[in-house]
Amino acid sequence: MAQPLVLTLACADRPGITARVTGFLFERGCNILDAQQFNDRAEAGGPRADDDRFFMRVVFDPDGSTREALRADFAALASEFAMEWKMAREDRPRRTIIMVSKFDHCLVDLLYRWRTGELAIDPVAIVSNHPREAAIRVDIGDTPFHHIPVTPDTKPEAEAQLRALAEETDAELVVLARYMQVFSDDLSAHFAGRAINIHHSFLPGFKGARPYHQAHARGVKIIGATAHFVTADLDEGPIIHQDVERITHADSPEDLVRKGRDIERRVLAEAVRLFAQERVLMNGPRTVVFRG
Repeated sequence: MAQPLVLTLACADRPGITARVTGFLFERGCNILDAQQFNDRAEAGGPRADDDRFFMRVVFDPDGSTREALRADFAALASEFAMEWKMAREDRPRRTIIMVSKFDHCLVDLLYRWRTGELAIDPVAIVSNHPREAAIRVDIGDTPFHHIPVTPDTKPEAEAQLRALAEETDAELVVLARYMQVFSDDLSAHFAGRAINIHHSFLPGFKGARPYHQAHARGVKIIGATAHFVTADLDEGPIIHQDVERITHADSPEDLVRKGRDIERRVLAEAVRLFAQERVLMNGPRTVVFRG
């Protein structure tokens, strides 16, 4: 039995898109298993109506039709509506590079969820700017480890190595699992829409060294984490997922660090899950996330 396929698309909004897409699948004997859509309406007094955007995610049983044949047929419909679209197998693990520095809690969590079948990823490489003994304290199994040191003088060469590794492994996703190096503008553009970062986010925000200690000193009542796509604007890329946890006066700086790490790993894991299941669509500086 053929595995379900996922169709995602985005285009300018206009009447008839849903009917045409569902009709296309019906005419080819496909059975729709799940469908979600979102119409991003232009604000009154803002952009013109033709700037409205339409987003859709459909999971369907191809009923014997091959993905290649369906893709070839759908291309004409996609061209008519000027769609940005993708059709992929729902169960196919996404080839993933995981990057880490000296904090490996997010890496450990991703590997555990992958091994238990919770995340539909295929870790093809683990990359660190530190040697393995300094970056990772757990068994990574057969996943290849690559030490790519980064200094201000060697950064262009290091980024070239990463790009080459991504091409060599056919990586579809790059996860910055507390990787404490900033991508250059060129590298951010190269991995646009397929590199996810995790960072702490507070109200108010604290930047620089020891953010949890800064938060404790200010007596914050909420800490949190944000997973977002990597862009040239540091920590300001389109947001995929966020979460928070309440803090009391009794929490020490060490408590904030412990709770912060827990939030970071679960927020990043959820963002990776959403990406791997083709639930995240780009919408300019924002995202459309079809949860399920």
